[in-house]
Parts: sequence; C-alpha cells; structure tokens
Amino acid sequence: MHDKDEIKRLKKKLKVQEKKNSEIRDQMALERTVFANERTFMAYVRTAIAIIGASIVAVKFANDLYLKVAGFILLPLGLALGVYGFYRYRLKQKTILNHHQHYSKTSHHHAEIHEKEASSYGNID
Repeated sequence: MHDKDEIKRLKKKLKVQEKKNSEIRDQMALERTVFANERTFMAYVRTAIAIIGASIVAVKFANDLYLKVAGFILLPLGLALGVYGFYRYRLKQKTILNHHQHYSKTSHHHAEIHEKEASSYGNID
C-alpha cells in the first residue's frame, strides 16, 4: 500500500515537472527566435557592407568606364539593402517582443486544475 502511494506521489511530481519543462522549452524557443532574427540582420549588414565596399573599390580604382558605372549603381543598392535589413529586423523584433509580452506561463495553472479535479473525484494522483 505504501508503494502505491509513493508511486502516485512520484507520478504527480513528474507531471508537474513535465509542465515546467515545456515552459522552459518555450522560453528557449523564444530566445532562439530572437537570436535567429539578429543573425539575419547581421547577414543583411554583412552583405550590404560587401556591396558598398565593392562599389567603392570599383569607383576608386577601376580604369574601365563600365566598372565605374557599376560601382555608382552598386553604392545606393548596398545602402538600400542595409536600410531594408534594419527595417526588417525592427519589424520582426517588435513582433517577437509582442508575442513575448502576451505569453503567459501555464504549468502552475495546469497543476492547480489537476489537483482540483483530482480532489473532486477523491483521487490524490
């Protein structure tokens, strides 16, 4: 009889821990999303810097007219890409933060509901 009570108590403890673990996974998923957004922004910036650098090199050091024209075309393109990357980053960051603010942890509520339901039936597990 004592073993059955111990098993029930351990099962209850395990269910509560599983709920907490799911919230930890949710929190970590949110952090991964934030980091992914930052990595994407850095990729935009890196590409924009490469395009701007190539355009400056083409304008400054090229002897060919076509390369100078290409350099003058690439410069605003690189700047536009950097601005667009920042715009996308801010837009996604606001969306992520909005979801984060409206997220509510539920494991404690689940545990309370489970306890109330179990007690209403006369169960303890």
